[in-house]
Amino acid sequence: MDMLSSLLNGPRARDAVVFKSVLDGPWATRFEDESPLTVIALVSGSAWVVPDEGEAQRMGPGDVVLVRGPGHYTVGDDPATTPDVLVDRGYACLAADRGEMTHRELGVRTWGNSEHGRDVLLIGSYQLDDEVNRRLLSVLPPLGLRPDTTGLIPLLAHEIGVDQPGQEVVLDRLLDLLLVTTLRGCLAQQVPRWYGALLDETIGPVLDLIHTSPERPWTLPALAQRAGVSRATFARRFAELVGEPPMTYLTDWRLCMAADRLRDTDLTLDAIARQVGYGSAFALSAAFKRSRGISPREWRAGQRSLSTT
Repeated sequence: MDMLSSLLNGPRARDAVVFKSVLDGPWATRFEDESPLTVIALVSGSAWVVPDEGEAQRMGPGDVVLVRGPGHYTVGDDPATTPDVLVDRGYACLAADRGEMTHRELGVRTWGNSEHGRDVLLIGSYQLDDEVNRRLLSVLPPLGLRPDTTGLIPLLAHEIGVDQPGQEVVLDRLLDLLLVTTLRGCLAQQVPRWYGALLDETIGPVLDLIHTSPERPWTLPALAQRAGVSRATFARRFAELVGEPPMTYLTDWRLCMAADRLRDTDLTLDAIARQVGYGSAFALSAAFKRSRGISPREWRAGQRSLSTT
């Protein structure tokens, strides 16, 4: 699996919040849920996505917008429309002015102010709280708009209204597909430094090795040898293209993977250390504490306590 595939393979919806909105103007919904990543797809009509900071984006039918959290934003028929609905951090839909709720349930996972409204949107919110995905999200713009070229929007719109056993899993996977295809387009349109480095014939293959085989005992000379250039040339070119020295990048990637394994598995620290390229639990613990300020065991305990609250 190449580096880009390993990154795009990371986002996985787990009981994501997915719903359809059917609306007639004027309408506007204020989003203060602070989700790390939200996918908004327009089935018909038009809509504006207006972030608190940054430029508003107008959507047409078939467009997909990725919103990188945790910033607040408004989605409406016009940038000037005052929000009448608020989505809070618990995904509860409230009347924005604390008055009467203007939207109502229109069907399975469907709500809005008109059963046959002109503007139809699909919205899915992710809780991507792992370290690997945070690295991916960090290079995305706050708002990214791309047309859907896969035909997934009509399929997702249909499946949202299906009420059958296992349907949540179907919706999660469709949302994942829509996200990954849109992410790929956004990354190609607004190229982050590491994405451009993937295309470099010298640095690209080395990045793939770092991402796919972090457990190997990489050194700067070994990576330079794989690149087929001198150590000085490799270090300079890597820093120019990626934005940081190769060993710094390798260490950060290893610690991201270690953090995810600490949170998601019951593996021992020794086992995790071997999987991410450290010779012992002590070596991993020292690097982890130096980077994050707490020990791996403290970090794991903190993550477990968060998951139970």
